[in-house]
Amino acid sequence: MTDHADHQAICTLLYRYAELLDGGDFAAVGELFADADIALRGEVTGRGAAHVRAMFETMVIVHPDGTPRTRHLVTNPIIEFDGPDHAHVRSCYTVLQERDGRIEIVASGRHLDTMTRCDEGWIFSSRDYGYLDFVGDTSDHLRAHG
Repeated sequence: MTDHADHQAICTLLYRYAELLDGGDFAAVGELFADADIALRGEVTGRGAAHVRAMFETMVIVHPDGTPRTRHLVTNPIIEFDGPDHAHVRSCYTVLQERDGRIEIVASGRHLDTMTRCDEGWIFSSRDYGYLDFVGDTSDHLRAHG
């Protein structure tokens, strides 16, 4: 049986991801997914730390301060346990960015994760990034892809 500590540990992992991403530490973000499959709308596109790091280094604009100048807000985590050591997690995210002296919402969507408990605690075993629901002006956040 799972308890409040498991819920808290899983939420902390979600929040740590956002903190590292906002700090521009794409290598550390990648390490969170060292043993994870990465998907877009159900289709696996890669696996592991190197894949995730390269994905963010290719996609995200890093500003002179070494960060993307964003704040990723992770909300509404819904955690469904499938046994004591496996969980399915749905959460929402909202990306804020400071632009011209004001804060704007530049994107909002959902993550679908699976997490597994190991000796070190809870880890990502998969993430589906394919659910971007709303997009604002991402010109200072994301590089255009052709």
